[in-house]
Amino acid sequence: FEKTKDVAKRLVDSFTHVTPVYSYNAQMMNTRFGKAGDLCILSPKSQGMRHQTLQEAERVGPGKLFDVMVIYPCTGNTAAKLANGIVDTPVLLAAKAHLRNGRPLVIGISTNDALGINFKNIGKLMNMKNIYFVPFGQDDCVKKPNSLVCDGKQVVDTINEVMAGRQIQR
Repeated sequence: FEKTKDVAKRLVDSFTHVTPVYSYNAQMMNTRFGKAGDLCILSPKSQGMRHQTLQEAERVGPGKLFDVMVIYPCTGNTAAKLANGIVDTPVLLAAKAHLRNGRPLVIGISTNDALGINFKNIGKLMNMKNIYFVPFGQDDCVKKPNSLVCDGKQVVDTINEVMAGRQIQR
């Protein structure tokens, strides 16, 4: 999750408007990776907007609030729900509302089961219109053979390529 903070800082430094959308887990769940709310430190550069509830996330579609949306990190659970149309968190509802407007969604995958049970969901997402991926690869092919993690250092470059209508290739 330290990588997430680094990516958030790069986004804020690179773009004029950045509006965070926080999952319920990031807001409320203590895990071995950090305490609840630790990742909710990104101060929005978008007139104080922040989306932490389903009601707030619902405004993304009608308001056409984002030029591009990024889900980082995108867990296997989030990828599976998105691929199958389940929108029960602020992040997923915002993504669905954003895609409804034909705008690009960038996914920074990070899951231990990408090459296992979640492979079909990632494949579905790769085949969907307006969904792009941050370049990714195996993080430890010996100890975690099914795991894939994106390169967080390429999130900004991915967004720039997406805004030009291209999937980044590295």
